[in-house]
Amino acid sequence: MRRVQNKTFAHALPLVLCLSLLVGLVSTVARAGEIYRYIDENGVVHFTDTPVNRRYKPFNPWGKLPLRVEVPKNTRFDPLILELSSEHGVMPALVKAVIAAESNFNPYAISPKGAQGLMQLMPETSKMMGVEEPFEARENIWGGTRYLRQMMDRFGSLEYALAAYNAGPNVVQRYRGIPPFPETEQYVRRVLSYYRHYDDDIFQ
Repeated sequence: MRRVQNKTFAHALPLVLCLSLLVGLVSTVARAGEIYRYIDENGVVHFTDTPVNRRYKPFNPWGKLPLRVEVPKNTRFDPLILELSSEHGVMPALVKAVIAAESNFNPYAISPKGAQGLMQLMPETSKMMGVEEPFEARENIWGGTRYLRQMMDRFGSLEYALAAYNAGPNVVQRYRGIPPFPETEQYVRRVLSYYRHYDDDIFQ
C-alpha cells in the first residue's frame, strides 16, 4: 500500500509543480495589471497581455468573486427557447439564463418599473420589437431574444449586451461599459452564472 501511495505521488508531482508555477505566474502578471479579458457574443472568454481594442478590460483573478446563485430548474419553455434562439442566432442557454434572471420563468411577471413577461420587456421595447402580447410566451421570448441579439451586435461584448439589456443601451454607451450600478453588475454576474450552468444542460 505504501509503495502505491508513493508511486501515485511521484506521478502527480509534475502536475502539482506545473499548477504551482501557473498560479504564481498568473498572480504576478495579474497584480501588475497586465492581463486583459473580454467575453464575446458567443460567451467565449478571451485573454491577452496586449489589448487590441476597448473590449478588453483589466482582469484580476484575485478580485471580486463570481456571484453564488441557486440556479432555477425549469424545462417548460425549453422547446420555445431552442426554436426562437436559433432564429436570432443567440445561444439557447443564454436566452434561458436571461429568462431565469428576469422573471424566474413566470410568463405573467410584472416589475415595479413596468417590464412584462418572461424576458421582462418594457412596453416601449415590446413595441419596438413588434411584440403585441408580451404575456404570451412565444411572442415575449421572440421579442426579447431579438432585442438581446441587437445589443450583442451593437456592443460586441456579451457582458456589455447584458448590461444594456438591464440598464439600457444609452447608459452603457455613456459609461463605455458596464455602468457602476450594483443592480446591473449583479445582474450581469447572475446571468453569466446561469448561462454557464445551462450551457451544460439540455442545449448541448
